[in-house]
Amino acid sequence: CAAEQQFVKRLRTLHPDSPKPALVGNCQGGWAAMMIAASDPDDTGPIVINGAPMSYWSGAWSEGQGDNPMRYAGGILGGSWLASFAADLGAGKFDGAHLVQNFESLNPANTLWDKYYHLFHNVDTEPPRFLDFERWWGDYYLMNREEIEWITHNLFIGNKLWSGDVRGSSGKAFDLREIRSPIILFASLGDNITPPQQAFNWVADLYGSTEEIKARGQVIVGLMHQDIGHLGIFVSGKVAKKEHTQIVSVLEAIESFAPGLYGMSITERKDANGETEYEVEFREHRLEEIAAHFNRFEREDEKPFEAVAQLSEFNQRAYELFAQPIVQAMSNETTARLFREFHPLRLQRWAFSDLNPWLAWLPSAASAVKTHRQPAEADNPWRAIEQSGSQMISASLDYYREMRDAGTEATFFTIYGNLFSLYLADAKPAAESGAKSGTGPDSDPRDLPFVKEALASIREGGYTEAIARAAALLSRKGEPLPLSRLVTRKELAQAYASYLPDLPADQWRRIRGEQEIIVSFEQDEAIATLPVLVADRKDRARFITLLDELLKDERVQSTGPTEAQRAMFDRIRQALTAKPTPGRSVAALARP
Repeated sequence: CAAEQQFVKRLRTLHPDSPKPALVGNCQGGWAAMMIAASDPDDTGPIVINGAPMSYWSGAWSEGQGDNPMRYAGGILGGSWLASFAADLGAGKFDGAHLVQNFESLNPANTLWDKYYHLFHNVDTEPPRFLDFERWWGDYYLMNREEIEWITHNLFIGNKLWSGDVRGSSGKAFDLREIRSPIILFASLGDNITPPQQAFNWVADLYGSTEEIKARGQVIVGLMHQDIGHLGIFVSGKVAKKEHTQIVSVLEAIESFAPGLYGMSITERKDANGETEYEVEFREHRLEEIAAHFNRFEREDEKPFEAVAQLSEFNQRAYELFAQPIVQAMSNETTARLFREFHPLRLQRWAFSDLNPWLAWLPSAASAVKTHRQPAEADNPWRAIEQSGSQMISASLDYYREMRDAGTEATFFTIYGNLFSLYLADAKPAAESGAKSGTGPDSDPRDLPFVKEALASIREGGYTEAIARAAALLSRKGEPLPLSRLVTRKELAQAYASYLPDLPADQWRRIRGEQEIIVSFEQDEAIATLPVLVADRKDRARFITLLDELLKDERVQSTGPTEAQRAMFDRIRQALTAKPTPGRSVAALARP
């Protein structure tokens, strides 16, 4: 994290006139990008995290497609000690092939059969693509023992990142609420490693309520794919052309979003020339609704993972005391290299190649077969039998996977559900996701501290707060926000820059979020107190001029202002221009 911070700082010095750089993190790179942004928010722009597990204890729990058996691996293996053991066998280096093997074991049908059958079934055209992918996929990397132990203790098992319990090299905790840049979350319902729950639940844990997101000036955008797998999120050509391209296209636009939680949708259509084009829309959501949608069991299934964390600490300590000294004494660079070379994923490559002296005849034989190849006709009955046989083998491996995963899940909850009930359930009050912040189903949002603070400051501020309040009052409610309107909004901001406050984007979003809370709960009072914010005659004239100019602007008219917006404009203008009369309060003038 410290090294990447220096990279970002160097990048900014090389491009001083450019906006802050956007950070994109895939999978584990997601939490790495979030750590950088949390520790150095002044140097980072928008953050995009794709398939990134941020809430490691969350999951689908028997909801059909999208279940994630990897979620239970830490508990079934007894915690983090096995990662330390593997690193000790590697003389202080952890072999990344172990992680890839865990990934490939999730889909034995594809790993053991389907991808090879697809290769040989299309042997005349498929080899270049197959080899290109396998050479990339099979380039396993090494990690130091300290690195894999930190990851397993704090993230995979401990799930500590969102809670602020993780500290950097300086000793300061990573507080994700310090991030001031917009965040885009991209996940897939078909991802069985990082399901949407792991990608989104940290937002509910960290902020607790929609009002807190707004009060902190944060913008969070979620994008959901319906069926792509974990690896496809990062390397699929179709996903790159559609989702990733559109994400990049909106990075500047989302800087101007009002604080809140948004859903991003991408619609594919054909233009007049028959070319494919994409239409991007955003719709605002409440955090409470999204959390309920993705967690139909109200996250009760996460409680046994507390027992996993406790047992993991015990096993880790026991390993360090009794076994680690012996393992480290027996390991050296020679044994570590042998372990790596004979790892099953490497062995299956070199053992069946011309590196093996017993297979020295293989290259010439393969060349002869390729030269004299005689493809079978498409209607050859033996090809039909072959394809049916392949489907049976693949289906059998899928059946094995389903039974294995169901058994793993049942075993996990049998063991750790009972451990939690017996030893941890009564140790502390149940940690309901919304209980700590008062966002339960029966709670009143007005009781939230951020709402109280915002409403208490309804008469405080100046020209900047008045602009932000008017923007909140005039915003469209409950309808999609197309990207084209965001582009128009940016053009208007540039055209009327002399009327607008000159503030950094993150400060503007924080002020806008506070004013939106005020407008949401006390709309009439918000309008009535606008004259208090622009008490200065010059500021008020400037404010009214801006409103009038915007209303006449062709770009505003082209977006089709709604009747509600026009009525609100009249109310705002009346509140600012009307003179109070004896016996009639300012608040009364603002009411319709």
